Amino acid sequence: MTHDPLRHRREHVKDTTTFGDSRFGVLAERFARFFGTPKFIIGQTLIVAVWIALNGLALVHHWDPYPFILLNLLFSTQAAYAAPLILLAQTRQTERDKASAEADAHHREDVAARQRQLIEENTELTMEVKRNTDLLEELHRHVTAIGAHLGVASIDVVPEAGP
Repeated sequence: MTHDPLRHRREHVKDTTTFGDSRFGVLAERFARFFGTPKFIIGQTLIVAVWIALNGLALVHHWDPYPFILLNLLFSTQAAYAAPLILLAQTRQTERDKASAEADAHHREDVAARQRQLIEENTELTMEVKRNTDLLEELHRHVTAIGAHLGVASIDVVPEAGP
């Protein structure tokens, strides 16, 4: 698996819609979002109140007298279309959430793998530093032994700084 540190920033399946970018799917989501807004609820309430007032009072022609059969038909039609549109929007959102969760999981796996790799590299470097330190100490002992053998009181292994 190749390492792409910006993979989680790139476009994923979650950024595309489940049913494609069809106008129908996008409109379905817009309608579904609108059905739950205060504007829709207040607007529908006002329409119903005006409908009942106009048909209940004798001010205008009664196109839908009590028990308001036409109004009930309109509500039934609205519900018949609203329910599938809301379900379609929920399905699309669920698929986006699933794709997003999968992308996040893959990203976490990549990060964990990179962390393991860095820890292994750090461990190797630490072991190399330890080996070098041991070699340096051994070299120092040998130089000291050679100096003692030659009768030199102390051999400075580290050269003095120049002028």
